[in-house]
Parts: sequence; C-alpha cells; structure tokens
Amino acid sequence: MSSTILHERGFPPEDGGAAATEDEGKNPLLVALGERARALRSRRGMTRKALAAAADVSERHLANLEYGVGNASILVLSDVARALQCSLAELIGDVSTSSPEWLMLREMLEGRDEATLHRVRVAVGELLGTGGANARSAGAARKRSERVALVGLRGAGKSTLGAMLAEDLGFPFVELSREIEKFAGCSISEIQALYGQNAYRRYERRALEEAIQIYPEAVIATPGGIVSDPATFNQLLAHCTTVWLRATPEDHMKRVVAQGDTRPMAASREAMEDLKSILAGRAAFYSKAEFQLDTSAQALQPSFEALRAMVREALDLPR
Repeated sequence: MSSTILHERGFPPEDGGAAATEDEGKNPLLVALGERARALRSRRGMTRKALAAAADVSERHLANLEYGVGNASILVLSDVARALQCSLAELIGDVSTSSPEWLMLREMLEGRDEATLHRVRVAVGELLGTGGANARSAGAARKRSERVALVGLRGAGKSTLGAMLAEDLGFPFVELSREIEKFAGCSISEIQALYGQNAYRRYERRALEEAIQIYPEAVIATPGGIVSDPATFNQLLAHCTTVWLRATPEDHMKRVVAQGDTRPMAASREAMEDLKSILAGRAAFYSKAEFQLDTSAQALQPSFEALRAMVREALDLPR
C-alpha cells in the first residue's frame, strides 16, 4: 500500500515522522490516550516495533492508537498495558477514580505545582515507612546518604565518572547492571529475550535493594531505565544521594556507538529520533534527582572535578 494511502487513512509514516498536522475530527479522548501510550513507551525505552511485538498487536494498530486515529478495543488496550508493565487504568488515565479516598486526594492535589507535589510525596513516604527524601529536611541535622547514585541515559558517563568518583571517595563502585546479571545468571539481553521486561524489572529492584542493604557508602551506576518502575525509583530517591548526569542526544549516541552498543536503538532506522524520544520520556523522572551535571558542557576531567566537588559538598566531605 502506498504511503499516500496510508497517510490518508491516518497511519503515521514508517519512519516515525510527525502525524498529519490536521487534527480536526479526532476524538480528544483518543488523542490523549495516544499521547499517554507514546509517553509510556518512550519511558520504557521501547520502539513502536518492539512494543507491538511484546503486546502481540500489529504495528499499524499500535500506530493508530498512538496518533489518536484508531478506536482501539479494550482487549488491545489490555495487551498494550501488559507490555508496558502498567495497569489498564494508568494507560486510560483513570486510576484516581477507584475509590472516594482516591477522588478526594486527587481533588486536593490537582493543580498543585511540582514543588508542592514533591513535598507531599516525601511526607507520604515518611508516613508509610517507605522512605521520604534523602536530602536534609529544613531545620534538621539529618545527613545525606553516602550512597551516591548516578542516573541518566546510557552514554551520560555513569560508569566512567562513577568509577572515578568511587576511587576518589574511597567508596565501593557498584554497577547495578552487573549485579542484575549476577542475580539472573545471564546477561541483561538474555534476561529480556528469555524472560521479558517484567522479570528484568524484578531483578533490577532486587539488585538495588541488596545494594542498599550491603553498602552504607558506595557510588552506584544505575541502568538508564530504572525510572521505568516507580517503586524502584522511589527506593533509589529515598536511600541514595542522586545525581542526574545529563548529555545532549548527539553525545549520548556518539558515546554509546563508541562502546559498540546501540541498544535499544539498533533495530530502528531512525536511531537518533528514538533516542530523543526515550530521553524526552524519561527526563521528567531523571530531574527528580537532587543534583544535575551536564557532561556535554565540558571534557571528562573537568566533568569529574565538577562531580567530585558537588558530591563532596553534599556529603560534607573535605574538598
């Protein structure tokens, strides 16, 4: 079928390009649903082709769903939610209507700014015993955790800078990806191929929990997709001093290719667009880290010096 016919029927280009600019006639509910599906897919670091395969739905059907031009059945939505490891309610966007308490909480929080929502999340974490913010509370003498966790997309410098920082501080260096492989007894690619994303996320959470239990002080390089599981990411934020290592998409790509690894972009003909989409989907979560460092702004050694100074000051260590 020609690309012109596909376009006329509302199916986006195969290369992932922009959908038709004319949104007239689209159902707002379907448009919002499509935006959530795309955002969830990007946060998971999955291409549309990979998600279609995981959900066992056609790529065309998934594309129509994402661009708000297809009236997806509840069964298809259920399959997509399963593949995205989220509830159907989260995909549809109605999780907060499940009980009167949820409704009242939503009403209280609706329209609040990010800073207020952060304070509420911290307070709830403390109330439920799941951990609040790692940073000092106002007026408190509480010390930040000496577990320093580096978050960010692959190619940001987590492994290289993390190893340098650990040596400087005299802390153990923990590369969480290697710990996950130890638990599973196989490589990360094998975990995902043989057992799927759900199993991988369970190993990831277990590896983080053990690292928190074993190491009172450490530098931890985390996998780029750790933000995909809110429970795991909450644990990280609560029990570690977190730093988001940022870089431009071009630098991310250049560094990953130099490492000989282009997962998960390898299967896409538009690798850079996929990378930008993944970064956009995760940036709001990475930004929850206490500190940020742009590793594209300067060379390796100045980046390390900046990270070293930032962490030593945060932990009240001699500089």
